[in-house]
Amino acid sequence: MKGFSNRWKDFPDYIIGITQEIWEGRGVHLLHDWYAEDLVFRLSSGIGVGRQAVIDSTLATLAEFPDRQLLGEDVIWSGNPEEGMLSSHRIFCTATHAGHGAFGPPSGTKLRFRAVADCHAKNDVIDDEWLARDQGAICRQMGIGPEDFARTQIEAEGGPEVAKRPFTPDQDQPGPYTGRGNDDEWGQKYADILNRIMGADVAVIQSEYDRACGLSYPGGVEDHSWAAAEHFWISLRATFPSAKFTVDHQIGRDDPMLGPRAAIRWSLHGKHDGWGAFGTPSGAEVYVMGFAHADFGPWGLRREYVVFDETAIWKQILLHKG
Repeated sequence: MKGFSNRWKDFPDYIIGITQEIWEGRGVHLLHDWYAEDLVFRLSSGIGVGRQAVIDSTLATLAEFPDRQLLGEDVIWSGNPEEGMLSSHRIFCTATHAGHGAFGPPSGTKLRFRAVADCHAKNDVIDDEWLARDQGAICRQMGIGPEDFARTQIEAEGGPEVAKRPFTPDQDQPGPYTGRGNDDEWGQKYADILNRIMGADVAVIQSEYDRACGLSYPGGVEDHSWAAAEHFWISLRATFPSAKFTVDHQIGRDDPMLGPRAAIRWSLHGKHDGWGAFGTPSGAEVYVMGFAHADFGPWGLRREYVVFDETAIWKQILLHKG
C-alpha cells in the first residue's frame, strides 16, 4: 500500500494490527505515530479533537478494563492508498471490570460486547474517526439499567446544566475525510433495505432477509429470523417516528472467502415522540449515531450486526427532562 509501512499486507491487516498493538500490546505511545495530532473523533458520548485526547481515553479504559481484548471480526473498507481509505472495523470485545472508572468501583464482572469504528487513514496515519460501543450490553452484564447509568453519569458530571452532551451534528468539526463510501451493489442493496424499513416497509425483512438469519443488536441481543429483526427495527422506528433517517456512509464489498458484505453508518435525528424502547415519549431532540454490518448469502441477508449506544440516547432524554 503506497504511503503505508510494508509490514502490512493490506488495509484490514493494518487496521487489525495497529488495534492489537495499541491495546493488547500496550503500545499506547504508538498513537503518536499512527494518529494525527489534530484528529477529529466522534463517539456517541461526545466529540474529541486531538491525538492526546485519544491517548488519555485509551489509558482510562485500560485502567478500568486492564485485560480488554479487541477481536477484529471484520474490516469492511473503501478507497485507495493514494486518496485515503475508510475502514468500518467491527470488534468483539472481552474485558474484566477490574479497575475504577465510569462504571464505578471494580466488580470483577466478565464482559462481552461489540463496537464499530469507522476510521480514515492515509500515509500510515488515522486522521478522522466515528465510533460507537454497545454500552447497553456492558450495563446489563453489570446489573445496571442503561437509563440508570446515564442518570448517574449526569450527576457525576455536575448535573444537567453542566453535564457533557452526547454527540450531535451541531458539535461536529470538519475532518479530512469527506467521502461517502463506494457505489458497490451490496452497499446499495443494504442501504435500500434500511431505507425501506425506516419508511415503514417492514415487509422487506421477510423478502430480503434469510429466514435463518443471525442477528446481533444493541444491548448484547443475539437472535435469529424475521420476527426478531422486525421487533428490533419496528421498536426503534416507533420510538422516533418523526425523526429523519439518513444513510451517512455506505460501503459494499465482495471479497474472496468472505463473500458479499456491507457496512452502513446511519443516523436518526429528531424528536423522541413515540413509545418504544426508551419509555414514555419525552419530546427530547435525540441524535442516534448507528452502525450496521450485513453479510449476504444465497437466500438473502444472512447475518446482521447493529451497534449504537443506548446510554447516549438515554442521556439526551434525561438532559431534556432536566
